Amino acid sequence: MEHSRDWNGQGRSLKRKSQENGDHKLLNNFSLDDLNEDLFERILSWLPTSTFFRLTSVSKRWNSVADSASFKLACSSIPSRDPWFFMVAPNLNQSIIFDSAERTWKRLNHPPLLHQDSNKGCMPVAASGGLICYRNSSGSFIVSNPVTGTCSELPLLEFSPQNQPLNAIVMSTTTKDQQLYYKIVLVFGELQNLVFRVYNSFSGSWEGETALRRKVDDCSMEFDSTEDDNVVYFLSKAGIVVASNMQRSPSKQYSSVSTDKNGEEIVYFLSSTGTIVACNLTSKCYIEYPRLLPVLSEYSIDVVECNGEMLVVLLSEFLETASLRVWKYDEAKRGWHQIAAMPASISHEWYGKKVDINCVGAGNQIFICLNSSELCTYVLCDLVSNNWVELPNCCINGEVIDFMSSFSFEPRIEASV
Repeated sequence: MEHSRDWNGQGRSLKRKSQENGDHKLLNNFSLDDLNEDLFERILSWLPTSTFFRLTSVSKRWNSVADSASFKLACSSIPSRDPWFFMVAPNLNQSIIFDSAERTWKRLNHPPLLHQDSNKGCMPVAASGGLICYRNSSGSFIVSNPVTGTCSELPLLEFSPQNQPLNAIVMSTTTKDQQLYYKIVLVFGELQNLVFRVYNSFSGSWEGETALRRKVDDCSMEFDSTEDDNVVYFLSKAGIVVASNMQRSPSKQYSSVSTDKNGEEIVYFLSSTGTIVACNLTSKCYIEYPRLLPVLSEYSIDVVECNGEMLVVLLSEFLETASLRVWKYDEAKRGWHQIAAMPASISHEWYGKKVDINCVGAGNQIFICLNSSELCTYVLCDLVSNNWVELPNCCINGEVIDFMSSFSFEPRIEASV
């Protein structure tokens, strides 16, 4: 019986091995090309965008999928994609991104429309979904899908507010009947005289000018007097408000984000004095939040959007060290509270170097560009784990490229302009 059990065991083992060999043969003989077109496109639509483009060289069939309307429809059903960060460098006539999924730098083909003389030097000013919005030197706007290179120049903005500063440029996207639409919102004017204009791709035109009024219960005046611009504050490492100063980088002149809370569209931007201004486009009113950080020499602040929430990233100096932290405004308590902080051992490196920060949010991540005359580096912060990672330098053709800021977008082949 013992021998029989051994033999049966071997027999069963041999049988299993034979079945596995058969499975391997089936797998080895299986090819995606054997699938019907619908299933083939659905499978490819789930691939990361970088992977898909690498695989388009496999065969003519794979390469032709990118132009298929049904494939783009399948891609549109994918709820989200890992973000790419579109980088802004002093040389604006190039398209370089950081792929957060593969943690690598990539160079994209710069859209042909942006190579035209009238559009050279176009500055990226906003992004949403799979689209980037540019503004040229004449003030015209161009919307592009950086993955496909397709572009569309928007109608000229007629009757724009004369001699009024442009405070904010934000972009939002929505899908209706499986078609992507986008809006661009511009906020003009001084704080006592704010107005906004909206471009809607659904109508293909700019809407009329709308005035914003200060919200009656705006409590910011209790904390921040506009009569004395010399009174400025920042938060110490211990969270104490301390009088000091900072400066604002010219590259953040349109630093702004938008959120949709309970059906109300709100645009946030940094005022010229360093306060956060919230413009409720639905209620047509605005408020100023209590000041977090001043706007003079060695301190820097930026506003980001993460998971539908407005957050503030600030770099401050106190007691011979630098602190980089993320703050959220508590509407109920009418105050700021910290939600993340870079380890002091890392942030201390920036002390005394007059570093300017430019930030962008994407889901639970914040991409931070730190720039000064002495350094240029990039940090990716995960808000859930409070993990801060310094990214490698970007080298193109053996040359290190420095960036001023970035914009977050989803690499979507199907996003049309």
